[in-house]
Amino acid sequence: MKQLLLIGHGYLGQQITHEFRNNDWEVLPVSLSPHEGTLPCDVGDWTSVKALKKHVFPDFIVHCAASGRGGAEAYQHVYVDGCRNLTEHFPGVPLLFTSSTSVYAQTDGSVVTEESPAIPDRETGALLLEAEKIVIAAGGIVARLSGIYGPGRSVILRKFLTGEAVIEEDGRRFLNQIHRDDAARATHHLATTGASGVFNASDSTPLSQLACYQALSAQFSLPLPPSGPRDLNRKRGWTHKQVSNAKLRATGWEPRFPSFIDAAGEVAPTLEA
Repeated sequence: MKQLLLIGHGYLGQQITHEFRNNDWEVLPVSLSPHEGTLPCDVGDWTSVKALKKHVFPDFIVHCAASGRGGAEAYQHVYVDGCRNLTEHFPGVPLLFTSSTSVYAQTDGSVVTEESPAIPDRETGALLLEAEKIVIAAGGIVARLSGIYGPGRSVILRKFLTGEAVIEEDGRRFLNQIHRDDAARATHHLATTGASGVFNASDSTPLSQLACYQALSAQFSLPLPPSGPRDLNRKRGWTHKQVSNAKLRATGWEPRFPSFIDAAGEVAPTLEA
């Protein structure tokens, strides 16, 4: 039985555990705040990762730890230092790092692929790129995830259902998302195909904000949100781009939910107002 060392056991990490175990892997989840079934480790601390190495002998490593909603200092510690520590202490063990499509700062509505310029407009995005470079230099995999939604989580859908949503300007900005379960399936898929390099992990249907709300309005028989100014304070930055998943799909992966609208009806009852 192959062994996965999973760094981070939050919303995505728990589903990755489920996916790998369902495919006959032993999973060793690691968490900064350990609870039942997880190992304690601060991935950004060199000594902590060294201590972890004495107890585990993984065939594959996934780093999907969250920054704890922190800023640049947290990104440096968890992502840059974390990836460096993992590659130094586990040389030769394939590492997959879950990065973010926020590294693409395009605002022209263009289709972005893994070959498109990644020039983030925020320091946190630059730190993600630095962590990516460490992983790629070690022969690993980077999965650039779009906005994750799923059971119990969807800011877009929750705001729409509670009447808090606003269509920014003319609603042209594209929304790029991926269902949590599809992100976990992509992680397992990349771990088992011998892949390396950068892959965009996104669904197959980037939706303009207007098109998204029009579809939700029809599905839930609710009015369209009002128009308002663009939100320049978004955590992932204000971008306008269509993230392509063609490279990942070419390896044989297909999303169960090709569009956010395909999952909306299933997700809606799980959301808290």
